[in-house]
Amino acid sequence: MYRHRAGPIEAKALIFDSHCHLDPETYGGEPAVDEVIATAVAAGVTRMLTVGSGYGEGSAERAVSVAKRHPGVVWAAVGLHPHDASMMTPSLLDSLVALAKNREVVAWGEMGLDFFYDNSPREVQRDVFRKQIRVALELDLPMIIHDRDSDWEAFAILKNEGAFERGRVLYHCYAGDLEQLSELVSHGGWISLPGVVTWKKSAMTKEVAKAVPVDKLLVETDSPFLTPEPLRGRRNEPCHVALTVEEIANLRGLNWSECARATTQNANELFGL
Repeated sequence: MYRHRAGPIEAKALIFDSHCHLDPETYGGEPAVDEVIATAVAAGVTRMLTVGSGYGEGSAERAVSVAKRHPGVVWAAVGLHPHDASMMTPSLLDSLVALAKNREVVAWGEMGLDFFYDNSPREVQRDVFRKQIRVALELDLPMIIHDRDSDWEAFAILKNEGAFERGRVLYHCYAGDLEQLSELVSHGGWISLPGVVTWKKSAMTKEVAKAVPVDKLLVETDSPFLTPEPLRGRRNEPCHVALTVEEIANLRGLNWSECARATTQNANELFGL
């Protein structure tokens, strides 16, 4: 049995990894992905959202395929990552909309702005972000937001497009401060925290974990990235989200299983499951 530092995972305290990239091209093929999922389920991570965004045009289709092979355990999000914004064409957007109509798709994204890498021109990122917000609102799908170094411009665009008034907004891998957290939550947004919260030098993320209203908090791995302590240096997998739950519970003074149940309930509510 998989064990985290607090001991065996309680069977009644199941976890939802709200953001992982179970892409066969990353994990070494479909059988390897299936093994990763089986390991996660054995660890108590019985629900996962695989995000079909960030690995080129085929990301969304592969995510839906993985979800179809694991009904009731894995769901999918489809969208276009800001890194890939330059790839957007009307036909690609149409194909994403068609994929979004599969029952396994419960969110749109990740989408947003990334001004750290600037893999796509910023004006293109802005335009593609706006288009995707409008599509997500039309489809009534929650939006998974990637926001890196935009100086909160992504938030302004979401407000301008009516995303908070008419939809559901999740800031994945939240990296803002407490003031931004307050503003986001006041508009009805959710945040998701990854294994970064376990890192010794992540002081602000730890403060955020303590401050966020418990009903607005989700957990994620963003696997294969951001592996939590004490496993840093290894490839991340959904099973490792237990370490993130444990750290947040300790920071908030909660029982581990209480934190697991709360974050799972929030994910179920956000994604309509």
